Amino acid sequence: MSIKLNIAAILGATLISANSAVALETVPVLDMDTALKIAGGCQEFAEAEGWRMNIAIVDRGANLIVFHRMDDAFLGSGDIAIGKAKTSANFPFSTRFVGELAYGVDGAAPGVEGLDEVDGVIAFAGGLPIRAGEFHIGGIGVSGDSADNDEACAKAGVEAAFEEME
Repeated sequence: MSIKLNIAAILGATLISANSAVALETVPVLDMDTALKIAGGCQEFAEAEGWRMNIAIVDRGANLIVFHRMDDAFLGSGDIAIGKAKTSANFPFSTRFVGELAYGVDGAAPGVEGLDEVDGVIAFAGGLPIRAGEFHIGGIGVSGDSADNDEACAKAGVEAAFEEME
């Protein structure tokens, strides 16, 4: 009788493990093709506006997938773009929102004092989380113009890639 219970327990554990593995396999992943489409959409928008941008795309673990420096983009903006992308991958927020948390909005007191002093956190516009449906799959960071233009470029890149996929 105890052999039958052991076998039943092993089968049950195997089925539970198999179901967990299936659930993990259904989580979308930001792949190279999608990251390149995002960077391409951002570059196309920047060129139309006359901007020279550094564009960084990271996965949900904040690992760099694509870095693209447009011709004549500021050399010093590359690290800023990567920082913006990593910030929006580590937190499911735009870097603009992180800035609002750190500095407040319209004279209001900051919500999280010292947030802007955390190593690697960028607290001004130009970084956006990348989502596939309900899943946060990465981040994009753009730097090279004003923070508002950086953010507009990042948004155009994400929209270009995901409109193609629909």
